Amino acid sequence: MYIPKYYRVTGEETIEQFIRQNSFATLVSCDQQLPVATHVPLELVEDEHGNRFLNGHVARANKQWRTFETNDEVLAIFAGPHAYVSARWYDHVNVPTWNYMAAHVYGKPRLVTGHDELYAMLKQLVDKYEAGAENPYKLENLPKDFVEKEMKGIVGFQIKINRIEAKFKLSQNRRQPDYDDVIAELQKSGEANAREVAKAMAQNHSALYGK
Repeated sequence: MYIPKYYRVTGEETIEQFIRQNSFATLVSCDQQLPVATHVPLELVEDEHGNRFLNGHVARANKQWRTFETNDEVLAIFAGPHAYVSARWYDHVNVPTWNYMAAHVYGKPRLVTGHDELYAMLKQLVDKYEAGAENPYKLENLPKDFVEKEMKGIVGFQIKINRIEAKFKLSQNRRQPDYDDVIAELQKSGEANAREVAKAMAQNHSALYGK
């Protein structure tokens, strides 16, 4: 990913929080010479040795999983809020742009063939998204034969993370008056994405300008 110095994010805690908050990813691999992609939730986990992984699963009918056996590396793209930035919001002649937040995660995939490991991955995923529900859905409460049948229809995988690139393009290259005006205009928007970008910019304000 092309990342000018203004927009590069290096803090591991910040990046991991971003990935967990935007866990519905685009997973890209290569089928011979052609790229293929699936949109899928991926769970960031860490083992006792500090190694980081992405856990996920796809439908067995989705043939992308077969590429995991031949690809040395796959790419998971995590996209956050994004918004159009009009040149009208500057006090000088300029061009429009787009503000956004994204992380690219590269790693080696392996298929999860063990029943117990796959079940544990599915339970962890369900428990995460059911947390806080008044009457949460739980795998362990379902009929065992139903769960077994459903598990046969999917293929689990785990990606051992090799490297992460994160880019938060949030007008960091602008003077403070322009930066403040972009925040103000985005806050007026009726679009949730625009307001989330404004929120991220406001949170970064003191780090950029010291006040």
